Amino acid sequence: MKINRTTTALTALGITAMMLAGCASASAAPESGEEGDGLAEVRLGYFANVTHAPALVGLSEGLFQDALGDVDLKTEVFNAGPAAIEALSAGAIDATYIGPNPSINTFIQSGGTSAHIIAGATTGGAALVVRDGIDSPEDLEGATIASPQLGNTQDVALRTWLADEGYETSTSGGGDVTITPTENAQTLTLFQDGQVDGAWLPEPWVSRLVVEAGAHVLVDEADLWPDGEFPTTVLLVRAEFAEQHPEVVEELLEGHIASVAWLDENAEEAPAVINGALEEATGKKLADEVLARALENVTFSVDPHADTFETLVEDGLAAGTQKEGSIDGLFDLRALNALLEKDGEEPVSAAGLGED
Repeated sequence: MKINRTTTALTALGITAMMLAGCASASAAPESGEEGDGLAEVRLGYFANVTHAPALVGLSEGLFQDALGDVDLKTEVFNAGPAAIEALSAGAIDATYIGPNPSINTFIQSGGTSAHIIAGATTGGAALVVRDGIDSPEDLEGATIASPQLGNTQDVALRTWLADEGYETSTSGGGDVTITPTENAQTLTLFQDGQVDGAWLPEPWVSRLVVEAGAHVLVDEADLWPDGEFPTTVLLVRAEFAEQHPEVVEELLEGHIASVAWLDENAEEAPAVINGALEEATGKKLADEVLARALENVTFSVDPHADTFETLVEDGLAAGTQKEGSIDGLFDLRALNALLEKDGEEPVSAAGLGED
């Protein structure tokens, strides 16, 4: 199931700041969270980003709750993947929308026991944006570039690309180009104040820096991948939760598939719904121009593009942000493909890295 890009703009809203700083405090495990039908709630993490639009739509339109029935849905908002992984590993959430690199990290670090990717969500929507005067890779010598968090998907992409361009970087700072992991909202402020020279970010932050702060795109990450397709967001579920509550995981997937389909079928309504969900999560909306530009750069699909993950592993190792290890078994797409088959859709592949 591949979803067309949404390009419709909203009515004018004015340019505003958005997003929560960091993650919300994790809720305690539900007292009545027993096996089977006794499960009281499922706890889902996501980011207030356009790249997490399937989560935003699923929440706003009630698609998750419709699928879950009597099981309540509780949510937590995060700034970047490593923080969401901490919550998942601690049992504070059961599933999360997240980037591929943190998913790889937790799987390897746990020896394959922590979590499994059960679906894709978003492809594309990440780029390196920079200030005036930086027009080529050669202009980056001595620059300071932000990323959302050390070891997150954009952080690894930035370090990998810089290495390919001949620059040395360090996970502790310094090097030919200094990489400073910074929360996205703070990155915008620092860029406007001239304290960072650029950033490798997901949408809508790429578009916010372009529209609101005068940045320009130096590298569109889509240009670095075959056919321009690379995973930005996947749906990851804690392995223990999936084992104990397979029916609930299937229901969560039903809501996710419905959300991706809704984005495909409601292109004109999507910007307003996404912006309303962003306002619900952060208290603020995006400007029309920002949201329209951001949506032009993303594609929503339940295919996690598993065939890219071996490359992502190599990139994480080269960047020094992950340990060596196997990702055999990272994907469990059986429930997803059963639901797709039921709907008459083509199955998606685990690329030999799990079950499909």
